[in-house]
Amino acid sequence: MFLQLDRVSISYGQGKSAKLAVDGVSLGLSVGQIGVLIGPSGCGKTSLLRAVAGLEPISHGQVRMERNVLSDGASGRQVAPEDRGIGMVFQDYALFPHMSVADNIAFGIKHLPKAERTARVAEMLDLVGLAHNAKRLPHQLSGGQQQRIALARALARQPKLLLLDEPFSSLDVDLRERLAQDVRAILKQIGATALFVTHDQLEAFAIGDAIGVMHQGRLEQWGDAYALYHRPATRFVAQFIGHGVFTPAQITGTPPHVETPLGPLTDADECPLPSAYPGGQCDVLLRADDIVHDDDSTVKAQIERKAFRGSEFLYTLRLASGEQVLAHVPSHHDHQVGEWIGIRPQVDHVVTFARQ
Repeated sequence: MFLQLDRVSISYGQGKSAKLAVDGVSLGLSVGQIGVLIGPSGCGKTSLLRAVAGLEPISHGQVRMERNVLSDGASGRQVAPEDRGIGMVFQDYALFPHMSVADNIAFGIKHLPKAERTARVAEMLDLVGLAHNAKRLPHQLSGGQQQRIALARALARQPKLLLLDEPFSSLDVDLRERLAQDVRAILKQIGATALFVTHDQLEAFAIGDAIGVMHQGRLEQWGDAYALYHRPATRFVAQFIGHGVFTPAQITGTPPHVETPLGPLTDADECPLPSAYPGGQCDVLLRADDIVHDDDSTVKAQIERKAFRGSEFLYTLRLASGEQVLAHVPSHHDHQVGEWIGIRPQVDHVVTFARQ
């Protein structure tokens, strides 16, 4: 692994008043891989990023890059941030307002000979698609363009690792996802290794090869977007990623058969055996895309809420038995709140957890 975090913990304060912000996190990134840390505010993701940068000491564990120990909780070893070969991009861009775009990019490479510095700046401007803006001032650019310049400035120093701390949080939703895709393309073009922090799932899915979901200082799961969505390791990941609810279920037989308030789930090949839960009773995760609108179905549900998403509605539904489910329904099926509609389960991945 190029970057390795081994049981890293971070504490703030001393003695009994100490607060554990990061609790035993382990993860790894290979060369050229883009990792993303995602989670709610206060989950520890930014503290972990700052520890990798050398801006935050760790209390336990190790941070290693290219097998070199950068931070060690046991010995207190702490390589200075400027000696780690790491670049950072912040959410506020941190551009110098009185300097041109080209001068902002050149700021961190003043040690290079003038000709080499000029060539590097031109290369970075071409990389981020802003060569025609070299002489402009930052305030003359859009938010998305300013963020590209901040990226170009960080990459100009040719860092071994790039860290990005919620760099798109001040931009509007549509621009955030588009810029995330552009940044991924730029990083992949040059083979950069990067670790990215965000609270936005669409950003995480757009940019990340590996995504880590953090909760209360712990890393709940580290994997690709497909695994997080379809094979969540914990209830928190299942709730945090995508739209879904838990409903009671009963597992019986071998091969396992799963009975739910919506009827049986047909594809239960990967489902645990009944012995995995007391009496085979569990909770099953039902995503909004697991529920299909079907007027001919004998299972009916009442529409409690509806949210227009362009090509589809997100319906919040209540079964006659009291359970709540979600469903994505094509938007030309424009039913009214309070109306009863037919639904049926169509589940490709049966995900179960202990009954709560």
